[in-house]
Amino acid sequence: MFGLMQDWPLLMHKVLDHAAIQHPGREIISRSVEGPFHHTNYHDVRLRALRVSQRLQRDGIKLGDRIATLAWNTWRHVEAWYGITGIGALYHTVNPRLFPDQIAWILNHAGSRVLMLDLTFIPLIQQLAPKLEHIERFIILTDGAHLPETGLRNAVAYEDWLAEADGDFAWASFDERTAAGLCYTSGTTGDPKGVVYSHRSNILHALACNQVDCLGLGVADRVMPVVPMFHANGWSLPISAPMAGATLILPGAKLDGASVHEIITLARVNFSAAVPTVWMMLLQHMEATNTRIDTLKRVVIGGSACPAPITQTYQEKYGVRVIHAWGMTEMSPVGTTYQRKPEISGLDAEAALALQAKQGCPPFTVEMKITDDEGRDLPWNGEVFGRLKVRGPAIARNYFRHEDEAVLDEDGFFDTGDVATIDANGFMEVTDRSKDVIKSGGEWISSIALENAAVGYPGVAEAAVVAMHDPKWDERPLMILVMKPGAAAPDLAAMNTFLADKVAKWWLPDDLVVVDEIPHTATGKILKTKLRETFKDHRPKG
Repeated sequence: MFGLMQDWPLLMHKVLDHAAIQHPGREIISRSVEGPFHHTNYHDVRLRALRVSQRLQRDGIKLGDRIATLAWNTWRHVEAWYGITGIGALYHTVNPRLFPDQIAWILNHAGSRVLMLDLTFIPLIQQLAPKLEHIERFIILTDGAHLPETGLRNAVAYEDWLAEADGDFAWASFDERTAAGLCYTSGTTGDPKGVVYSHRSNILHALACNQVDCLGLGVADRVMPVVPMFHANGWSLPISAPMAGATLILPGAKLDGASVHEIITLARVNFSAAVPTVWMMLLQHMEATNTRIDTLKRVVIGGSACPAPITQTYQEKYGVRVIHAWGMTEMSPVGTTYQRKPEISGLDAEAALALQAKQGCPPFTVEMKITDDEGRDLPWNGEVFGRLKVRGPAIARNYFRHEDEAVLDEDGFFDTGDVATIDANGFMEVTDRSKDVIKSGGEWISSIALENAAVGYPGVAEAAVVAMHDPKWDERPLMILVMKPGAAAPDLAAMNTFLADKVAKWWLPDDLVVVDEIPHTATGKILKTKLRETFKDHRPKG
């Protein structure tokens, strides 16, 4: 026997409809790529998204076609997303921070027919255009007055292109399992892989994110996703914010500390999300200018592990609650967030901060477990490391154009590639990537734990730890540091004295190197493959 409830497909345009009906005047504030701040609202963005759908259909775009975007977070990018999905096409977000050849490869592999791009990226695309096999038209996300001569085939200013549609249009109707978006992994090992989100998965993921103990957005929030929309759905915020009726603030291309501080202040942002680098730059700006961010109450920090000193400074000095989060492109992407469970209410400040450094607990719709290399389940005691595996309705089961390659285990779990522990209260902590963990004498050493501890040393701006060969133990830790301007670098003995009460004695690094810069991936994570190559022959002195 089935239930007797209405069948209401979970489609992305229903989110924008809800926002426009229930919260029509709620603002969307953007820093435009052209420079000035732009103000609109959900009512008007919905009307323009309908025109995007109408205009794409007139260009012959059909169900399942891919429309690529190479763009910053602005109102135009948001309305393009909803317009693209409103006819059953896919938004294909492209990360401009990838290498140019990777960008060309991704656009060709996806078979995207149209590329919508911001003015910032015209020089890059002019360079790549001869290599792009499927792009029929380039739509520049600007108006005619700002459109330069590009030489790109069928190039048109977005506002001129949009003006050819009157908006007398209805969203298309299709199955909620229809593909909505396509995002490629960063491809640090081999070619990037395409993750295909469905309308259903996007809506379920946004609903999960809006649980009070996850991101917990509400109608009174003023939400600024600093994390770009080309980073795995902008961590759901372009969907979960309108779903909640929250004000949406979009920072555009300027993500330095001064610019982030300016828009937080002007737009009275109270909730934001970004990788740790952004929050470090904002802290440095505020310390240098003796300024504050009094409206900001909550920040989500994810993408890589958040050093405890950052969390502590934001919470104790600025009154900003830090929500440490973890996820990945294949998970839509939010997998866990820090939750204030009653079981941990009695912790002292130091223990609470240590717990907050973990990646946290999953919301409803995400299941997780840890296993050994043979797939056997491991206990949740906060001590045993294992392979972290996940499953749920917003987690990938295959990669685009690789549907014949199995990526799930026999129980339907996806191996994240992370090594983690889970404690008795369900708090997960990533201790390493499986390919980055240091295996010393048959035991595992967490490079992430060492990095997070080292960042607390006075004057250290960034730390990375990789394995170096050891004839006795097979691998031992090598610590690589970047110092803040003017700060004196520690020697190995000083660093190990500092770390002695923070990690196990046998984890202490066997050598230390100071460099001017640590390489990063296109998503801001430390590029361990490059570091391992650079230091593959390194041996401790003496």
